[in-house]
Amino acid sequence: MVAVAETTSGRAVYWGTGRRKSAVARVRLIPGSGQLTVNGKDGNLYFQFNANYLGVIKGPLETLGLENEYDILVKAEGGGLTGQADSIRLGVARALCQLDPDNRSPLKTEGYLTRDPRAKERKKYGLHKARKAPQYSKR
Repeated sequence: MVAVAETTSGRAVYWGTGRRKSAVARVRLIPGSGQLTVNGKDGNLYFQFNANYLGVIKGPLETLGLENEYDILVKAEGGGLTGQADSIRLGVARALCQLDPDNRSPLKTEGYLTRDPRAKERKKYGLHKARKAPQYSKR
């Protein structure tokens, strides 16, 4: 789930995996200046300069006061931007727990270590969507 590896430059790399809906994010925390890179692009550009998405992602780092201490490198797949942002947040929180086990309790109280179990409900036969029924006709 979360593992530590060494890079060629000798800096520690902390890994975390996050999931939300159908999105999966593999997150690496590297000591740096606070940059966010998602799928090889700048995080601001990837998330369309949306402050909500960027705030969600940086939440665990801000809780611990480490927002300018680590670079975040992400490989995100599946889902939309909201699901990917939430999955990155979970991955960052898990990587921060690997960094220092004392980080776990403040992240847990903020709810950053809880995987959101909500997913799309399956479509049922006889219905248009999961719950949307065909239009009723009296005659």
